[in-house]
Amino acid sequence: MTGDPVTFDDVRAARARIEGKLRKTPVLTSTTLDRLFGASLRLKCENFQRAGVFKSRGAFNTVFTLGDADAQRGVVTSSSGNHAAAISLAARTRGIRAYIAMPKNALKSKVAAVHRYGGEIIWVESRGEVPTTEEYDATVARVQAETRANLVHPYNDPRVIAGQGTCAAEFLEECPDLDFLLAPVGGGGLLSGTTLAARGARSAVKVIGCEPEAADDAQRSLRAGHIVPQIGPRTIADGLRTSLGDLTFALISRDVEDIVTVTEQGIAEAMRLAYEVLKIVIEPSSAVPLAALLERKLAVEGRKVGVILTGGNADLDQLPWARPAER
Repeated sequence: MTGDPVTFDDVRAARARIEGKLRKTPVLTSTTLDRLFGASLRLKCENFQRAGVFKSRGAFNTVFTLGDADAQRGVVTSSSGNHAAAISLAARTRGIRAYIAMPKNALKSKVAAVHRYGGEIIWVESRGEVPTTEEYDATVARVQAETRANLVHPYNDPRVIAGQGTCAAEFLEECPDLDFLLAPVGGGGLLSGTTLAARGARSAVKVIGCEPEAADDAQRSLRAGHIVPQIGPRTIADGLRTSLGDLTFALISRDVEDIVTVTEQGIAEAMRLAYEVLKIVIEPSSAVPLAALLERKLAVEGRKVGVILTGGNADLDQLPWARPAER
């Protein structure tokens, strides 16, 4: 035993727990992209996961970890989008209530997903355009006091991290000889789970985090050796605007090879590339690793590269190539 709060054994347990409840998502290839990047690409398509996003893995693992008595009190979380939908779906699947603290400026498409999956939205009152961590926490605390619902942190939770790690565990089982494995990083749940899966599989793969230049706290944190909070991120990759947590930072700083950043224009171009070449819908956050390849942030020529396409919940009324990308 390592004494770590979350281990590869937890990832394996999560795989067993969610089996039959979630999809084993496909891995796509593209000769066009291989020629473009001079590498052999494998693309793990979490946009085909239930709720259209990898976050269903952590949400289902957490909700189905709860004992029956605890589960009947429901769950509460805070999220501006994909985690909110995933928790709502997981709770509906188990037959319990989900309370979601959401900002009033959340994307309409993601609010609609929460409603579609039966989540109960509690709007976060904020003095600014974007709620602060303290404002989110105050809303969640109020709901907990009123309902006794179980708190589920969007990413800094061992159950969530273990669930997210099942994505890379599946990926490396199907593609064990990858040289690089790229994943976006916001709060770090997916990236830290990915490192656990790579370590547990005894893989020599180099795990690379990818994030927007306009929300580069993870890169700065890794280089500083401590968490550097995210302040005022302005990126179209709305799922990557959060800061790392202490659990995710510890795992990322231990095992991630590097974190690279990309431009807003690069994100928009990579997202469009996926639509035009792969013929699949991905959202801006999902396009960030592809943008890292487009902008030549890694030397991948002649190598085998895995990319986790994290989700497909794009706002179809606000596609980034239909307007200038924010810088």
